[in-house]
Amino acid sequence: MTQPRIAIVHERFTEFGGSEAVVGELSETWPGTDVFAPIVDPAGVRPPLTTVHDTWLSRAYAATGRRSHAPLLPFVPRALRRLPLGSRYDAVVVSHHAFATQAAFATDAPVIAYVHSPARWAWDKDFRAQEAGGRAGQLALATLGRLARSGELRAAPKLSHVVANSRAVAARVNDWWGLPATVTYPPVQIDRFTPDASIPRDDFFLFAGRLVPYKRPDLAIRAAQRAGCRLVILGDGRFRTHLETLAGPETTFLGATSHEVLLDTYRRCRALLMPGVEDFGIVPVEAMACGTPILAVNQGGALDTVSPGNTGEHIPHGPDEAVVDHLAKAMLTFDPTAYNPATIRTHAETFSPTAFRSQMAATVAQFLR
Repeated sequence: MTQPRIAIVHERFTEFGGSEAVVGELSETWPGTDVFAPIVDPAGVRPPLTTVHDTWLSRAYAATGRRSHAPLLPFVPRALRRLPLGSRYDAVVVSHHAFATQAAFATDAPVIAYVHSPARWAWDKDFRAQEAGGRAGQLALATLGRLARSGELRAAPKLSHVVANSRAVAARVNDWWGLPATVTYPPVQIDRFTPDASIPRDDFFLFAGRLVPYKRPDLAIRAAQRAGCRLVILGDGRFRTHLETLAGPETTFLGATSHEVLLDTYRRCRALLMPGVEDFGIVPVEAMACGTPILAVNQGGALDTVSPGNTGEHIPHGPDEAVVDHLAKAMLTFDPTAYNPATIRTHAETFSPTAFRSQMAATVAQFLR
């Protein structure tokens, strides 16, 4: 059978994260696939990807010393609409955060959108206020938000199918775009994270990930203070300086660390804390692959990844003070021995790259012309 001609479109490769890993797995689903993105920093491209077709925005980004891609975002929709897709492909798969569906205007092939989320900062005023620093930042993000909302709505009718990365994201697609969406969970490299029964659990809880406002590490810090429990924070980001002013002696910041340190810390902590609302949340699945239970708020991707009583517990979502109180109480009474590491690991395996590739191949096959 002839290999279908697939193009993959991503919004930007300015750093490497979960969505870039998704694009890598998409390229493995259809070997030899052409990958496009308006802005590409070579440091943001990792194997299995080798070549990404970019636009003039990459040169503009390099000319600024790659300090920030944010000033270039207003130009991204037009760059996406002008990608050289045309009639060259049997289908186009877009990896969407805010603008990628604009590529639907550059092709007459079926377009399947894998949606990490519609632009939350464009649709959700509370989320935007949380992410924007100061009045000027809020105004800039509000202006960009109007561009993202209008672009998403204009592109929606041109999409052949929408795949969401969680049930929460599927609900946003329905609420904000008026479209149905199926759910395919993103791939997690669970083979890199394994249990080790010889390592005993220590007396600390863990927060791991980028230190940015929406992940709410501040709530984890406040809960640890209230409960008098040790907390280890792995990761770095623009929120770190503020977090260090909040933290007491019970909290330790380790910064960005090696994979070996991350693996060891997953294996030794009592539980991983997930106080923010994630679109999906790769970090908790990594921790579960190590047999580690999770304490997560009961919204967003945690509703898909955390099984109460089996792989951890859900904390009621609500105002900050209530979340801190519920999380502190859960930490005080938490018993990691009540959870079977083998059961937790088995659950994590349902989010494997193999499962992702199989589901995406089957979905796209329905729309090949």
